[in-house]
Amino acid sequence: MLNKNAPDDHRSWITADGTRLTKALAVLGANGSGKTTIIKSLAFLYWFMAHSFQLPHDAPIPVLAHFCTPQEPTMLELEFSLADKLYRYRVSLTPERVVQESLHVRQQRGFAYLFTRVWNSSTAQYDIKQQQFGLTPKEAAKVRPNASLISTAAQFDVALAQQLTQLHISANVDVMGRQGVDHSRLFGVASVYAQDEALRKHMADTLAAWDLGLTDVRIEKRQINQPDGRSEEVFVPLGIHRVKGQEFPLLMLNESSGTQGAFVLLSHILPVLARGGVALLDEMEADLHPHMLTPILDLFFSPKTNPHGAQLIFTSHSIEVLGQLHKGQVLLVEKDADCNSQAWRLDSMQGVRADDNLYAKYMAGAYGAVPQL
Repeated sequence: MLNKNAPDDHRSWITADGTRLTKALAVLGANGSGKTTIIKSLAFLYWFMAHSFQLPHDAPIPVLAHFCTPQEPTMLELEFSLADKLYRYRVSLTPERVVQESLHVRQQRGFAYLFTRVWNSSTAQYDIKQQQFGLTPKEAAKVRPNASLISTAAQFDVALAQQLTQLHISANVDVMGRQGVDHSRLFGVASVYAQDEALRKHMADTLAAWDLGLTDVRIEKRQINQPDGRSEEVFVPLGIHRVKGQEFPLLMLNESSGTQGAFVLLSHILPVLARGGVALLDEMEADLHPHMLTPILDLFFSPKTNPHGAQLIFTSHSIEVLGQLHKGQVLLVEKDADCNSQAWRLDSMQGVRADDNLYAKYMAGAYGAVPQL
């Protein structure tokens, strides 16, 4: 959410209730500052709200406490807009159970709760209160300790819960961190493109426009022999190169690491642009030339390629990206001597002017969040 002084340009849009939201947010900081943790936390919150019901009954919640306080619950909070309403979701949890969970919606006099859920250690049960959320008390009592009440309510056809679980969030991180680009990843992404011809064509056209030497990218179904003698059917991506009027297919496995990286990256970006939602990308420029950041940002900034107000939240070590953003689109992260990370948006700092050269001042250390070498 941007303040009223943010530039009113193509890099943001205004919701029906008058709230201005950014289309891109860059998370910057030194190595080990906590940038990836921010992306992982956002991805985890979405997964927990939408999909935690799918966990086996006795499975631990995939959350890891700070190593200095391993017995303390992890507490997360998120504000988001859906159907022109602002919601606030809070959860406190350990690998064993949800300790507290709540969903609030903003009304004229502030936020009002839709539900609250608190673990009562005395009764070994949850105390649950609802206000126009729609889950019956009998159904609410069935919520497992390792699942979100929202994810569970969606199974009982609660309308708002189903809306929340259908939000489109795409991330290149999992509980272990950023997903690398390897053979299995290329085949997995190829299967996504193979099931959506419009998405495949959009990807191929975008790669061709980015001057990667490709005229097309095709997906073929092939039988692959496994070491144990089994035969497996997989989708194989092929880069198509045209030389003197003749086509030459090349396995994506044999393309450059930059082409492979862009092929995978677009599988996160293009569906979000097509439907609306959020792309969460750690080290977005990994394997890409730094100049590729501008066309990627342009996909989000242009109303033509981003008609639904999709958002991009990404970490980067290519500080040149500051030349494409204003101060409200930069989140700085810094870790102190006690291994506690602090994050702040650049427009929250006093003395940062709208016409400042953000790149030059950041490199000079004026804003902090730089390596101390």
